[in-house]
Amino acid sequence: MFGTLYQTILYQPIFNLLVYFYNVFGDLGWAIIFLTIVIKLILSPFFIQSIKAQRAMQAIQPKLEALKEKYKDEKDKLGPAMMALYKEEKVSPFSSCLPLLLQFPFLIAVFQVFRTGLANGSFELVYPFIHNPEYLEPLAFGIIDMNVRSIPLALLAGAAQFWQSKTMMARKKDEPKQKNNMAANMTKQMMYMMPIITVFIGFSLPAGLTFYWFLTTLLSAVQQIYIFRDKKVEVIKA
Repeated sequence: MFGTLYQTILYQPIFNLLVYFYNVFGDLGWAIIFLTIVIKLILSPFFIQSIKAQRAMQAIQPKLEALKEKYKDEKDKLGPAMMALYKEEKVSPFSSCLPLLLQFPFLIAVFQVFRTGLANGSFELVYPFIHNPEYLEPLAFGIIDMNVRSIPLALLAGAAQFWQSKTMMARKKDEPKQKNNMAANMTKQMMYMMPIITVFIGFSLPAGLTFYWFLTTLLSAVQQIYIFRDKKVEVIKA
């Protein structure tokens, strides 16, 4: 039941969209580019909400650090004090996680389209109103086989991940620097770890999926820059 619903609502539409763009452009590389753009537009509201929620948490970090310092010897009072601060500032520590969780089923479907849909040629799932090519030429742009792994694309995906993390780490000039901020230190460490993990995983994935990963990360970085382009960034409080 769940598998059928998942296939009908997520997997099949994404697969058909890829086939449609392939029919239009006659090249799998361009089909993946436009598929990525459409998916990014659909998921943008969730992504933007998550980013703004993260910025909301960053905005109250100085107050959180002050509480940790105040109650460093009274751990039993720290938790309630932090919850009171969240309530006062109308910020939820989980508000940045929920939008990302809502994206997971969608992203899993994309993953399966590239891992199984292309490899197995599941063209029986093509809608009747979309031309069934019966075969997708895996050679994109005449040089990249999207069915096999690509080390250059994995490196590009890692570089895009680093740029996205870098844009997230960028501070406003008027934001005070925080000392001994564990969260900030962990974020800085992840800025270097995530690209390494991305490259490592990208080495084992088909080039089509790695190319999608690179494109969606690149677009996410551009979105972040657009969101934070103003001196005063609007944040979501929940």
